[in-house]
Formats: sequence, C-alpha cells, structure tokens
Amino acid sequence: MHIRVNDTVVVISGDEQGARGKVLRVDRRAGKLVVEGVNQVRKHVHRSQRNPQGGRLLKEMPVQLSNVLLVCESCGEGTRTGVRYLEDGSKVRFCKKCGAATGQIAPAKVSKAQK
Repeated sequence: MHIRVNDTVVVISGDEQGARGKVLRVDRRAGKLVVEGVNQVRKHVHRSQRNPQGGRLLKEMPVQLSNVLLVCESCGEGTRTGVRYLEDGSKVRFCKKCGAATGQIAPAKVSKAQK
C-alpha cells in the first residue's frame, strides 16, 4: 500500500468521483482509508457531556483503497505509483506519469545499494 496519512488523493469512482482530500487514517488490514471531506454521513447523537446540544453530526466514513489515486505534487494529477531503489539503497515512491519521486518508503539497505 503506497498511500500514507497526510497524502493528497483524488477519488476515481463512486458518488464522490473527482473529489480531492487529505488522508486522515489508513486501515491496511481492511484496505480502506478515510479522506477528509469525502464519503460523509450524518450520525445522530444524544445529548451528553461531550456533545451538550445533541443532533446530527457529519462524519467521514472509510473509502476502498482501489477507489483513490495519489496526487503527484509535480504533475498535480492523480497518478499510479511505482517503487524504485536509489543508489544508496533507500526505497522511494515515484509518479508513473512524470517519474518524479513522491516520498521515501523505507530507509537505506546495504543489500539494495548499487556498487
């Protein structure tokens, strides 16, 4: 899974198609993530100390990982990502459209370093 918290993603299918937002949470086991402002539902809550007025709250629900694409900072578009190793052996994500690196995944490994 190449999408992490605080990444910007674009939704590519469903009711929210075309919406962009920041990733708030990632559930790797279920293959879902919560995106800010996407897939909102109304939750009815009773009055309590935490919510003294009660009423209806807007809450983001998880979206399937296959329904989003990572937004490349250099392209500004939703793109597929790939993985490659740098000369020092560190593992990075890259944009498949423009080839720009979008962030480090793993620190350098001696076995993957090019000689």
